[in-house]
Amino acid sequence: MKEQAPFDVAIIGTGPGGYVAAIRAGQLGLKTAVIEKDSRYGGTCLLRGCIPTKALLRDAHLFQELKRASQQGLFKTGDIGIDFGKIQDRKKDIVDKNAKGVDFLLRKNKATVFKGYGTVVAPDRILVKGNGASTEVVAKNIIIATGSEAKSLPGYSFDEKTILSNVGVLDLTQVPKSMLIVGCGAVGVEFASIYNSFGTKVTLLEVLPNIVPLEDDEISKELKRVFTKKGIEVHTKAKLETTKPTENGLEVTFQTEKGEVKKYTVEKVLLATGRGPNTANIGLEKIGVATERGFIKVGEYMETNVKGVFAIGDVTPSPLLAHVAMQEGIVAVEKIAGKHATPVKYNQVPSCTYCDPQVASVGLTEARAREAGFKVKVGKFPFTAIAKAKIEDASDGFVKVVAEETYGEILGVHMIGNTVTEMIAEAVAAIALEGTVDDLVNTIHAHPTLSEATHEAMENVFGAAIHL
Repeated sequence: MKEQAPFDVAIIGTGPGGYVAAIRAGQLGLKTAVIEKDSRYGGTCLLRGCIPTKALLRDAHLFQELKRASQQGLFKTGDIGIDFGKIQDRKKDIVDKNAKGVDFLLRKNKATVFKGYGTVVAPDRILVKGNGASTEVVAKNIIIATGSEAKSLPGYSFDEKTILSNVGVLDLTQVPKSMLIVGCGAVGVEFASIYNSFGTKVTLLEVLPNIVPLEDDEISKELKRVFTKKGIEVHTKAKLETTKPTENGLEVTFQTEKGEVKKYTVEKVLLATGRGPNTANIGLEKIGVATERGFIKVGEYMETNVKGVFAIGDVTPSPLLAHVAMQEGIVAVEKIAGKHATPVKYNQVPSCTYCDPQVASVGLTEARAREAGFKVKVGKFPFTAIAKAKIEDASDGFVKVVAEETYGEILGVHMIGNTVTEMIAEAVAAIALEGTVDDLVNTIHAHPTLSEATHEAMENVFGAAIHL
C-alpha cells in the first residue's frame, strides 16, 4: 500500500458537487485529491441524468416543432419520422464531450485523481481500491460527494430491460410502443414528455394528489391539463399493485383514485420513485459521521459533526439538484481555505423541470406562504396574452407571482410554459436582492418577449396588468 503526501482536501466523487469543489480548491491554491470509481467524470447528472435527459428532450421538442412547421406550410416532406439510433448517438456525443471537459478542468486546476472506490478509514484518510491495488490518501480535510441513486418500490427491482430506472430508460435502443411511468416528479414527467413526443403511449401514475407535487398546485393542474391534451394518461392518487411478465412486456395492475383496478399491458415500466443517498459502505460509521435516514447531517458550511469532514450534494438533506451541489461544494472549499464562505440560501434555490411545457419556480408556493402566516397577494398572467408566445406557437401556461400584501415583497414565482427554465433567473435574482413587486413593475421588459409575462404577472398582483 502506497501512502501519498498529505493533501489539503480530498473529495470523494466527481459529480457536479465534487468536480466543482475540486476546481474551486485548485483556484484557491489547495493541494487537491479526487477519488472516482466511475471510468468517467461528471456523476449521475452528466453521465446518466440531467445532461443526457435534456439532450433527448431537445430532440423530442424539435421533432414536435418540425411536425408543426410542416402543418403550418413551412415545408412539405410528407410524414416526418425519427432515427432513434442517431438521436441516441447525439446524446452520447454530448455526454462524452462534457465528460472530457470535466477531465480537462480537473487537470487544469491540478487535481490529483485516484481511480477506485473510496472508503473513509479515519477523519484524515481515505482507502482507495481499484485496478487490483490499494492506495491510502491522506488529507487534512475530506469532502464526501458520493451522490445518490434511483430507488425502486418495495418488492420491485430494476432489471433495466422491462423495469427501468433513469439508467435503463436512457439507453433504450428503440422507442417503445407503450410505457407506464410510476412517479411524477421531475424524472417521471420529463421522460413522459420525451417518449410521448416520440410516439409512445404513456401512462403516468402518482400516489400523491398532484403531479410535480413539490410545485404550486395551479402549476401541477396546468401540467396535467396539457399532458392530457397531448394524449398522456395521468392518474393521481393512484397506486401500482402488480406487474407480471408477458410475451410483449409486462401486465400491470394499478388502483385509481376512485378505487377502480385497471389492468394494462405495456412494453416498459419506468420507476421514477425517488432517489436515495450513496452513504452506505463508505466508512461513515467507522469515524462517527452523524446521519439521519441515510443522509449526512451538515451545518451551514457543509461541515459534519466530525472535524475536517464535509458533505455536499445528494448525500445531504438539501434539495437533490445539481446546481445546489455545485454551490455547496464552493461553500465547503471556501470554508476549508479560510475564505469568507457564504452559506447556501435554500429558500432562493430555483427548481427547473424540462418537460414540455417546462416548469420553473423559486420561493414559496401560495399554499406554503399562507401556511407561514403571510398575508398573500397573487398575480397571474397567461402566455395566451403574450404576442411572442403566439409567434412561438407556445401559448400554454402562465406566470404566477406570490407576494406579501403590505409591501409587495416577492415570496415566490412559479412558471409553466416554453423556455421558463431560462426565464426563472430574473425571479431568482429579484428574490435574492429582496426585491418587491414594484421593483419589477418598474423594470422595463423588452417587447416582444416571453419574459413580458413575468412583468405582467407582477402588475397583476395589484390588479394593474395591461394586456389582460
